[in-house]
Amino acid sequence: MSPMHPAALEPDELLKRCTVKRGRASGPGGQHRNKVETAVSITHTPTGIEGYAAERRSQEANRKTALFRLRLKLAIEHREDLPRFYRPSALWRSRCRDGKVAVNESHIDFPAVLAEALDVMADEKYHPADAAQTLGCTTSQLVKLLKKEPAALQKVNQARAEHGDGPLR
Repeated sequence: MSPMHPAALEPDELLKRCTVKRGRASGPGGQHRNKVETAVSITHTPTGIEGYAAERRSQEANRKTALFRLRLKLAIEHREDLPRFYRPSALWRSRCRDGKVAVNESHIDFPAVLAEALDVMADEKYHPADAAQTLGCTTSQLVKLLKKEPAALQKVNQARAEHGDGPLR
């Protein structure tokens, strides 16, 4: 994909385009949580999309979680135009074999794979059969991928409704 979707960038490259804020988290956790700045908020500067985490006692663990959440939100909320002669990325091809898409929703590659699928869906006017053909997977596998992240499926169904199409189930 060119230009590369921000959700597909390496963490260090993505962080160069972000603002990172640290703070204290409220809630249970005792003295450690109340005295140490373990909460992390990462905002992608070009889009204003934010990832936040505060549930861990370690700032580094919260940074990793916030970065993953940011990548996931970018995948869902931000669309990149496909190049004129689009070809699935090397990452997509490594995750799609014999029409099946293999990626766990907690894997570090999931946001990038989801972003590519959603960009192709948008390019194909949210018709899953056309998008699946472009991506080289089956329609059911594409829909299954979208279902792994309910917010992505909801976003697709909103777009389909705007185009006068029924929801995917």
